[in-house]
Parts: sequence; structure tokens; C-alpha cells
Amino acid sequence: MKYLELFDKIIDAKQRVSPYIHETPIEFSSTFSKKTGSNVFLKLENFQKTGSFKVRGAFNKLLSMSPSERAKGVIAVSAGNHAQGVAYASSTLGVKSTIIMPETAPISKYLATRSYGANVILHGKFLHEGVEKANEIMRTTGSIFIHPYDDINVITGQGTLGLELLSVSPDIVVVPIGGGGLISGISIALKAKNPNIKIIGVQTTASPSMRISKESGKLISVEPSFSVADGILVKTPSTLTFDIINELVDDIVLVDDEEISESIFLLAERSKVMVEGAGAASLAAILNDKIRIPSANSKVVSIISGGNIDMSLFVNIIEKMLYISKRVVKIKVIVPDKPGYLNKILSNVVKVRGNIIDIVHDRISSDVPPGFTKIYITFEVPSRENINSFVNEMVSEGIETKFVE
Repeated sequence: MKYLELFDKIIDAKQRVSPYIHETPIEFSSTFSKKTGSNVFLKLENFQKTGSFKVRGAFNKLLSMSPSERAKGVIAVSAGNHAQGVAYASSTLGVKSTIIMPETAPISKYLATRSYGANVILHGKFLHEGVEKANEIMRTTGSIFIHPYDDINVITGQGTLGLELLSVSPDIVVVPIGGGGLISGISIALKAKNPNIKIIGVQTTASPSMRISKESGKLISVEPSFSVADGILVKTPSTLTFDIINELVDDIVLVDDEEISESIFLLAERSKVMVEGAGAASLAAILNDKIRIPSANSKVVSIISGGNIDMSLFVNIIEKMLYISKRVVKIKVIVPDKPGYLNKILSNVVKVRGNIIDIVHDRISSDVPPGFTKIYITFEVPSRENINSFVNEMVSEGIETKFVE
């Protein structure tokens, strides 16, 4: 296998980048192991500098360049983690960097990239417009372009993560795929040492370009749709990463936004880690039986590739998952607009150890009879059993209760 010859380059990359990056923890998860009937480990790359694996490739690329090349400065196009990785690595090494970000980039990622010392230019709405702008700048400045995945030095830099996995002797490693740089590097590092390790890639249903390309046997572009996993929305993978994946990756599976959101929620609640959508995709595949796990003794590593989630999105996901799991419920009742009725309802909430979040009265909607009021009550409950008890109490008092989904 020709790409396994790159293993020595990953060893070299490890020596280069080690002084500048963290060796992130690999934690055994009893919670997710019980859920899957196997041994699940989390490779927490969200604890990496800048919050994702991208600094590995950025540092290796920059350190592989000659002093005269670095003196020209570098340029990158990215809406997120690659931008931050290149900005941080460049600042650390004293290299001037320019990052082109779309005008629609989240303000948190824009501010983070700028805080790492980069000259950030907001341009266009889509990444291809950013590439055009980067080419224009390179023609006048001579800056060197750092591609997020179509570069051997970037790929072998990401492959240093794979070397760190060898300490747990994994049977299966599950990796999110956007452009394919991370899984390419990991696959080379692991397959060179043990060809029996299964490498499984994960994409979102909103952007299955590498999955479709692998199934078709040729590189195919697929226009992405919206996803909470914005870090792995890639229209066209590179020929380089496609070839490596074709040679070394055993399978690619798909997960949707509901599955990813649930994994973000579970990682926050059970593992106490904050993870972005792309970073949670690998665990989503494991928890939703997208991957065949041979036995209870199998060691399965989920690559948690990054933690740079937008705070408003994170809050939205947590709130939604609380509703889905029925730990927060919203009810609707229509009762006579007289003293005592609201107190009856609230007393029943208290009986099931509920915690009131919000109360809204509506007396004017068309479905509310004269002299009545419609009340919406949102409250937390400890379990589904408590909800059943609440409904029974309401029925016993003759108050019809409907849940608002």
C-alpha cells in the first residue's frame, strides 16, 4: 500500500510539533461502554490548543517550510477551526498570517481567529469566494497558501493524533470526515502499525461527499445543506485524501443532526465536555449502531475532533434535548378564569417535584371560550414517571392537559 510509506513522515511530524501541541487525553467512558456493550474510549481533541486537531497540521506545515518561505507569510481560507489553527501556529512561530473568512462566519470564531494574531479578512458568503480572494492576495504578496486537507504536510501533521491512539491498542477507530485530512493521517499512522485496526469514517447526511465518492469509486462533488456539524461540510474532497481513504479506510457511515445533537448533549452531561457538531459525529455513529462492533471486548475509539461550538447553538441543542427526553415539558390547559385554578395546577407540579420555568396566560385566542383562560406552563421534571403522575393528578381534578411538542 503506497500511502503507508508516509508513516515515517508522521514520525518526523511528531518530533516537529510535539513542543507546540498537547498530547490530548484518551478517556475510557463507562457510560458509553454500557450503552454499546463494548469498550468505548474518547480521544478528547477538543482539549487541544485552539480547541481542535487543526493545529497539528498547521504547525507541521509551517515547520516544514524554509525560513525564506515563512518570511513571505501564509494565507488560509476557513470559517472555523483551520482558521484558528493556522492563526495560532503562525503567531507562535512568528509568521505573518492572513485568514479569509466568509462574512457569515460566527462572530465567536472570527474573534478567536483574530485574537491569535491573524489579519482576518471577511469576504463573500462562501468559501470558494474566499479562495478567489486568497489567490488575489497571493499574486501581490507571494504569501503561501495552507490548504486545510489537500497537503501532505498537513495530513501527516494530523496523523500525529493517530500515533497517540496506539497506547490503547484499539480495534476500531471512528473518525469524522470533512475534507478527509484527519482520517487520512490517522489511517496511515494506525494501519502501518496494525493493518487489522478498522478505520471507520463518519459524515453527516447533510454532506456525504466522501461516502458517495468512495461508493462510486471516483471523486464526486455534493453540495452541502445545513447541519449543526458545520466543521465537516465539504462539497469536494481532494484527490489526495480520496485516494488515501479509498486505500486505507474500511467504511464510511452517515449520521443526522438529531443523532449528533444527542451526542453533544450526552457528552456535556455525562462526560462533562463541550463538543462541536463535527466533534460529536463519531460518537453519534457509535451510539446509533451505525458501526458493527464484533464483541464486548472490542476497544472502540471515538475521535472527538473539536470543541469550538457556537454558544447560542449549544444552548439551543441542550434545551431541545431536554424537551425530547421529557425532562422539560410544556403543557397547555384551558380552565375557568377564576381564582384557584392556577394554584391547583401548580400544586400538582410541586407534587411531582417539578420546577417551573415559565407561565403564560392567553385569554384572547379563538379557541378560548369567554370566561376561560388558556395557560401554558413549562417546567422541569426528574423523570418520565413523574410526568405520568402529574397527568393522573390533573385528570383526577377534571383538568384536561395537553403537551406542547
